[in-house]
Amino acid sequence: MRAALVLLLVSLLSCNRESGGAGGGGTLAEIVERGHMLVGIELGFEPFEGVDETGEYVGFDIDLARGFAKELGVECRFVPMEWTALQTALPTGKIDMIWSGMTSTVERSKRILFSDAYFRTRLYLLVHKDSGIASSADMKGKRLAVKLGTTGETAAANLFPECPRVPFDDENLCATEVATGRVDAFLYDRFSVERQHKANAATTRIVTAVKGFEPYAVGLRPGDWALWRSLNLYLDKIRWDGRYAAIHSKHFGAPPDEPR
Repeated sequence: MRAALVLLLVSLLSCNRESGGAGGGGTLAEIVERGHMLVGIELGFEPFEGVDETGEYVGFDIDLARGFAKELGVECRFVPMEWTALQTALPTGKIDMIWSGMTSTVERSKRILFSDAYFRTRLYLLVHKDSGIASSADMKGKRLAVKLGTTGETAAANLFPECPRVPFDDENLCATEVATGRVDAFLYDRFSVERQHKANAATTRIVTAVKGFEPYAVGLRPGDWALWRSLNLYLDKIRWDGRYAAIHSKHFGAPPDEPR
């Protein structure tokens, strides 16, 4: 596997038609030359990104990114920032990629080059226990918390257009509003909703029967095809050699449902 990636890397770096960067290799060439890659993350999106008691970055995305850096023979440096800042930092070169549970969408693809999907999840509702919401059909007229700049915000507008939406910058604030009863529900990714319910089990419930599919992918700058190809090769290889399943089991307690 290592040999295959190195051969691909050499081939890509020698191609002078790739956009950006000296020598035609774009961001991939710059990463190899400087000896480290800059990975943008938003902390607190567990189990994808977090910090342990020693201050070390941990999580599903963290392990995957470190594995990719190791294949390239470079250091992996994480750059934590607010969610909306990540998409601003990418085109300015402050980071080389966004590897932070980002859902690939058609709208985002206008300004971001996405890798193949490396994780798939669904949208769930975190609801207050006294909200009367047992399914999506009960949402009419309910106050709905949304996190700004996320696909949950977009999905809320599409799935529940009749609901008053209350925006927040922080996932925890959205959940707190539900737990205290100031809003009726919060629409977000499954694993975050499950974590927030566990933290507020006495006052919240989960509604799972929600339309919505979330494919997570790594975000790159448009035109960074050398980095895109190398990254996709890495993702494909670890699915077949067992490393992806091992990392998945470590963070989710079980291997993925499908090998791909």
